[in-house]
Amino acid sequence: HVSCGVCAWLCDLWFLVISGLARARQYAVDVTLDPDTAHPNLVLSEDRKCVQHRDTRQHMPDTPERFDPCPCVLGSEGITGGRRYWEVGVGDKTEWYVGVCRESVRRKGDVTLSPGRGHWVVWLEDGGHKPCTSPWIPLRVHVRPRRVGVFLNYEGGEVSFYNVTDRSHLFTFTDTFSGTLRPFFSPGLNAGGTNAAPLTLCPVPAQP
Repeated sequence: HVSCGVCAWLCDLWFLVISGLARARQYAVDVTLDPDTAHPNLVLSEDRKCVQHRDTRQHMPDTPERFDPCPCVLGSEGITGGRRYWEVGVGDKTEWYVGVCRESVRRKGDVTLSPGRGHWVVWLEDGGHKPCTSPWIPLRVHVRPRRVGVFLNYEGGEVSFYNVTDRSHLFTFTDTFSGTLRPFFSPGLNAGGTNAAPLTLCPVPAQP
């Protein structure tokens, strides 16, 4: 029967999505934020697990490692191989950016996010979720994610994003990686307090 066939196909697809996230979670790592890369308007928590944008600029050394004026911060660990997975709590924020970038990306002046410039990033902006492809293509998101999972398979050339809230797959970049990669984060602008909530690096539940 056609209806039974459709149901079976949907069940198979759901199993693949669930098992994909479960497999990714087996490579969970403890990611912390690197304060030496944080834009002066970004405030990091003491444990370096949360970052939020404030309207007041802090007095920080203007080093080559620090992003300015792009309100970004990188993860502390450089990745040169293997598989890594981490989860970011985005809550009800109206703007955020999470993903992976080359350690050598531009940090001063205007920063354009694109794989060609070394960024593999998904973001929420103007109510729509988008990957940094060219052209930008809005993602079909049925349940708004409150937590986003990022899975990097270095040798496999993939960066995959998951909506942990409904355990769905959001998007996968395919590319060839070389050199050192770093986790990438931006909480977006404070926007007069309407987007003041932090991005939070969340513990990943142990997998059976």
